[in-house]
Amino acid sequence: MAALPKERPDGLDRPIVGTIMKYGAKANVAVYRLTNGRIGATWRIGAGWRKPVPVLLLDHVGRRSGRRFTTPLLYLRDGADLVIVASQGGLPKHPQWFHNLVAHPDTTVAVPAERSRAVRARVAGPEERAALWPRLVELYADFESYQSWTDREIPVVVLEPR
Repeated sequence: MAALPKERPDGLDRPIVGTIMKYGAKANVAVYRLTNGRIGATWRIGAGWRKPVPVLLLDHVGRRSGRRFTTPLLYLRDGADLVIVASQGGLPKHPQWFHNLVAHPDTTVAVPAERSRAVRARVAGPEERAALWPRLVELYADFESYQSWTDREIPVVVLEPR
């Protein structure tokens, strides 16, 4: 196995990358919804190139604005639960959707063939995170790189049915 880079590669912190990701996510949400997940429900970038990863659509409410947002995220099925990772590509801060879920944990997600599933979000505790993390890295190896690029512990969020 190749050694992980200790720092984020040059250029990933440039504003244009964030803009591309923002509009790419909006396009992903639109196509996912239009096709009920037949297109857009699989991530094939980075480690997902060889081993595609499932994608869900997370609805969340802005903790300050009260606006509704939808974010496409990679996920792991864990029994009836869905598990997501607040990696934000190894950036130093948690993604906005994470803060929004902490403030408003009752929400909905879309998975292929299921347009709206009611869930309650909670941050995995230390033991649960330790058990889930290797499975998440197995699902998408880049999570390990992202963790190596940041000083923060990347939160793992469990979405439980409600």
